[in-house]
Amino acid sequence: MQPVQAAVDMTPVELDEEDLNRRRGKERKGRPLGRYLMVVSVKPRATQIAVLEGRNLIEHYVSRPADDVFQIHGNIYLGRVQNVLPGMEAAFIDIATPKNAVLYRGDVQYDKDDIESVGGQPKIEEILRPRQTVLCQVTKNPIAHKGARLTQEVSIPGRFVVLIPNSNTYGISKRLPDQERRRLRQILDRVRPAGHGLIVRTAAEGVTAEEIERDVLQLARQWEEIDRLARTVQAPALLYREPDMAVRVIREEFNQDYRGVVIDDRALYEEIHAYVSAISPALADRVQFYDNDVEPLSILERYHVHEQLVRALDRKVWLPSGGSLVIEHTEALTVIDVNTGKNVGTTNLEETVYRNNLEAAAEIAKQLRLRDIGGIIVCDFIDMEIEANKRAVIKAFREALARDKTRTQVFDISDLGLVEMTRKRIGEGLLESMSILCEPCEGRGIRIDEELLA
Repeated sequence: MQPVQAAVDMTPVELDEEDLNRRRGKERKGRPLGRYLMVVSVKPRATQIAVLEGRNLIEHYVSRPADDVFQIHGNIYLGRVQNVLPGMEAAFIDIATPKNAVLYRGDVQYDKDDIESVGGQPKIEEILRPRQTVLCQVTKNPIAHKGARLTQEVSIPGRFVVLIPNSNTYGISKRLPDQERRRLRQILDRVRPAGHGLIVRTAAEGVTAEEIERDVLQLARQWEEIDRLARTVQAPALLYREPDMAVRVIREEFNQDYRGVVIDDRALYEEIHAYVSAISPALADRVQFYDNDVEPLSILERYHVHEQLVRALDRKVWLPSGGSLVIEHTEALTVIDVNTGKNVGTTNLEETVYRNNLEAAAEIAKQLRLRDIGGIIVCDFIDMEIEANKRAVIKAFREALARDKTRTQVFDISDLGLVEMTRKRIGEGLLESMSILCEPCEGRGIRIDEELLA
């Protein structure tokens, strides 16, 4: 059976990189201008990538050789429909992973001429049927007992552009100046492959037409290979694997804002240096090799990453004035409790609580990003009586979260002093990636006294 391909809709749809990343589960917000450093440590058990702003650790990634089964975000598969659930408006797809992936109705592509439907939009059971093969891409990694999430709107990211096969989607990042957008639009009209869509990324600012064209041609060749495999292999099968995390993070992040990338593995250094030299020659000299045989400290110790990671794994976080945060994880949500602790203030109770909450708002935003906490989050701020103070705290909280590249949604402070919010869940989080489940207590942190139950 031939794989189901998305029909080419001839109605132009204009998106930019942020719209595309939202669909792929990778929305990015503007990172403030500054000087960053990326530190890459390669060990047999895992590769760690730390992003520093000044000396402060702001992001951390872990990749293990065994993660290929679970870290599959961006991979493209030829899947097979296992079953369709009309009540959930979803289908479970076998993509040769331990758990079947989920494809929701809104992420399904179809040819209207092939569907017999009465009324408006066809239902998912009218589009998909068991044992049907579908070309799909992972937009969210499997987490705990949940399988990966899929879309049939495939996109292949490059350094300067993103290719959208079989689509009329086109666009340019809204973060670029109008004059630069006009220049890039002229290039886009010239290099855009027939029958495919393109998104020009923010990294394309100031890049020549030749560099963009090389990027487009490389992505077009990748798609041709994926399409060829889809027509020859038997489902379920992997058609395209995202590159290693170090290459992927550098592709997505590395730009003029970084003062350098320091790598302690010679082979990876040479691979990254060659990659950056090919796509951004002006940045190639910022890729540096850290020789562990010469340096007295490991790369993570040299840049004070270890000590900051230890603090980031603690459930308690101290605030500058003496207050504290307590971060607790549950299966349903994460709860963050704000305490005054040693902060006794100098004026009155309301002012002390207000200043403590302002500090907590900034620190919570930092911890959410560093620990990569996703899903539902409830922040228990200390009660304030003055409404203006409540508005000021929530405003400061939203401004601090605006620096986060992951999408967040924050609601106002309730009468109980609670702030409900969500943060897009993409990875497993820092705690999960850096810890091992305790077998005796199965992660509960307690053991039942069996003698009392005898």
